[in-house]
Amino acid sequence: MRRPSFWVGNNSGAVAPTVALSLFALIGAGGIAFDYARLATLDTELQNAADQAALAAVTQLDQQSGAIARATAAAQSLLANQTLMANDNNASGLVAAVSAVVFYATKADAEAANGLNCPTTNAIDPTASNANATAKFVCVRMADRVARYALTPVTAAFSSGNISAMAVAGLGTAICKVPPVMICNPDEPTGNSDKNLDFDIASRIGAGLRLISVGNGNTAWAPGNFGYLDTGSPTSNPNVELRQALGWVTPPGDCSGLAGVKTRTGAGTPVTQALNTRFDIYEKANTGNGNAASCPSGATCPASINTVKDVIQKGTPNQANKCGVANNEWELPPSGQYYGSGNVPAPSNTTDLTQTEADTIKAMGYPRDKCHAISQNGSCTADKVGNGAWDRGAYFRVNYGWTAAQWPGYLATGTNSIPITNTTPSRYQVYRWEVANRGTTIGGKVILGPRVYGSGPNGETAFGTPVCSQLQGYGSGMVPGGNNVDRRRISTAVINCNAWNVHGGGGTVYGVVKWIELFLVEPSLQRDRTDVNDVYAEFIGQTQMGAGSSAGQVVRHDVPYLVK
Repeated sequence: MRRPSFWVGNNSGAVAPTVALSLFALIGAGGIAFDYARLATLDTELQNAADQAALAAVTQLDQQSGAIARATAAAQSLLANQTLMANDNNASGLVAAVSAVVFYATKADAEAANGLNCPTTNAIDPTASNANATAKFVCVRMADRVARYALTPVTAAFSSGNISAMAVAGLGTAICKVPPVMICNPDEPTGNSDKNLDFDIASRIGAGLRLISVGNGNTAWAPGNFGYLDTGSPTSNPNVELRQALGWVTPPGDCSGLAGVKTRTGAGTPVTQALNTRFDIYEKANTGNGNAASCPSGATCPASINTVKDVIQKGTPNQANKCGVANNEWELPPSGQYYGSGNVPAPSNTTDLTQTEADTIKAMGYPRDKCHAISQNGSCTADKVGNGAWDRGAYFRVNYGWTAAQWPGYLATGTNSIPITNTTPSRYQVYRWEVANRGTTIGGKVILGPRVYGSGPNGETAFGTPVCSQLQGYGSGMVPGGNNVDRRRISTAVINCNAWNVHGGGGTVYGVVKWIELFLVEPSLQRDRTDVNDVYAEFIGQTQMGAGSSAGQVVRHDVPYLVK
């Protein structure tokens, strides 16, 4: 018996109920995947915006006036970060908006973030007087955005909720091609443990700095001591390495990070002789090593165009080897005939010298602060740091026959002036004025002209511009400005030596409080009241990014980087 045809097996629709039942789950899963991708992309867009805004902002933190305002503007408006995945009808449209820009002095303060909020503890008050100078890190938080879901509402979730992002950035900075000099923070008290204790350079501009220790050996370095930095030069001989770094116009070796440096042992008279090349003083080659004591072979050691100093030549040097001190080629006048020697004049004199008194001084460079010129140990209140009271009257009387008040540089305008806001110019200001007006006759005197006061073919002469630099093959004197460095200006690291327990070398990386600029006041020589290893300088100010035509021997590299 045959079965009816409707008994024949037909299961072609058997999965339809299963598909129908699972359709909601499949649509929901697809919707979640689609909208999660939208959420993740929006999060990435906002994080990219925060990163780029923070990087843009930190590039403006140059420690100059207006740095914080420029950084804030850079974060808020210099970038057009788009958030294509946000569809919350935000007034800013596709552009990611910045909701907060906060600044910090240290990396630790910047990293103390609470979720996505920029930390406010220890944040810099942008209205504070020192805000621009101390802001080194920045935190940027983006305004909240929302991604409204397209398919996920099937699962009863209608939007992503608020999404934001935060980024912290700083500047990775190095200082390159500089004389590798450091000093211990003169403001550091005994027993200090604060490695970040600041040094107040602003109140010291124009003051003299007496550097009498080269920091050799294992003795702990004290506030005001100076020493040398390890630049990573391939030269194995430390004395040669330091003479290269201090004498060459382009020092060898690597960059020193502004955040940390290593000290270098191996210093003494040959090292300070390298600094003397900047004053047109060149010692002969040392026996046996083939390198000049003051300028090792391999590069040049030109003098500054302004080499005014308290030593003389007996007759104009006509040979390249008549330019040292060791054989009395450059020499001090007899005692009592140069400033600070004997009792003529008394360095504590608070009034202008008479012309008769000035005539007893045969050669005079910029003098030390009076409290450092009185005795070998000095009498300054702060010991190694002076007060900026140098004998201007003696300098102008001896070199130009003027009283200090007659100096044309006091003029506020005119071709022979530089801007001076008071009647007590620093040595560096006078130096710059002389450079700008060299060779010009003013008031009957040639600026930086030679002063011949002896008679005969070997008459004693004090020179204000180089006579030996060209004989050595280094040119007629380097004029600061443009691509030329200022050979009497050096960049110097300030370190809290007590807190770091600084000794000689050893490879330890020490934190730098700040880099400062110093003006070299005088060559390092043995005098009645100074030692051959003394270095005397004047505070100019803090090393700044893009220091300009009067910059020291410094190249800075500033690279923004993300902290978090």
